[in-house]
Amino acid sequence: MRRWIHRYNQDGVRGLEDRPRCGRPRLGSRRLGRRIRRLLAEPKAWTIARLYQRLGRPAMSLRTLHRRVREVARWRRPRLVAKGDQDREAVLASLHHAIGELPEGAVVLAEDETHINLLPWVRATWIAKGTRQQVMTPGTNRRRTIFGAVDLHTGRWFYQVPARRPVPPSSPSWTSSPPTTRLRPRSRWCGLRQPDHPPLQDRPAVAGCPPRVVVLHGAGYSPHDNPAERIWGALKAWLATSPTLTIQGRLRQVHAFFRQRSPTQILATAAPSSSPWMPEGYMQNFREAA
Repeated sequence: MRRWIHRYNQDGVRGLEDRPRCGRPRLGSRRLGRRIRRLLAEPKAWTIARLYQRLGRPAMSLRTLHRRVREVARWRRPRLVAKGDQDREAVLASLHHAIGELPEGAVVLAEDETHINLLPWVRATWIAKGTRQQVMTPGTNRRRTIFGAVDLHTGRWFYQVPARRPVPPSSPSWTSSPPTTRLRPRSRWCGLRQPDHPPLQDRPAVAGCPPRVVVLHGAGYSPHDNPAERIWGALKAWLATSPTLTIQGRLRQVHAFFRQRSPTQILATAAPSSSPWMPEGYMQNFREAA
């Protein structure tokens, strides 16, 4: 009482108002956030209920724990990664040496292949409240293979859809992709074309490959190294949740996707400056532009 009287005599009625204070202490210890991070570092289908049990049932509600988890984590899907190649560092060093020795005017192409299905990919999208979109399935799924290569200097994109189902991956056959290079199914390599230059010596050759084209293979199980993979990812994200009745309709969607994108946009999507295939300082001006 004397404290209130003193505040009234000193500040008047305003002195009786509540002053800023920290409020009730937070539930859980200060180390709760670090404990949650350690649990989430283990790959598992974590839910609030599972975290609550693994944390020893702390003295808080599930809603309060949910708020504490949101401070250090987000609800999202994990990412699948390849097991990797044990010789990846050696392969990259060999690629850097080979690309660094290319003559002036050499063209570097990153090649890859992908499959498109008649059955649409279903991904999250905004849907009006009270409704749920229904994506019709074609009944019988069909698949087509697309071969593509991106020029890492200009951003030009070359692709081809074979009329027939491609040969098995072990076959040495090549599928022509005019006008610059030949592409082989299921390979991870950087195709090099050297116009007006003799073929380089001591480089790997492939049957059916033009004499001025050299094939350099990247590390196995390392799709993230290939800039062309990012273009396929953008294509499939664009095709997601878009049904079509025939495989020809799906191919028309693919052609429309590439027609609407300029070489600059393709280059920005591929982001070759982030690819470990490129040695340090190679085509530096191009890297800055990308």
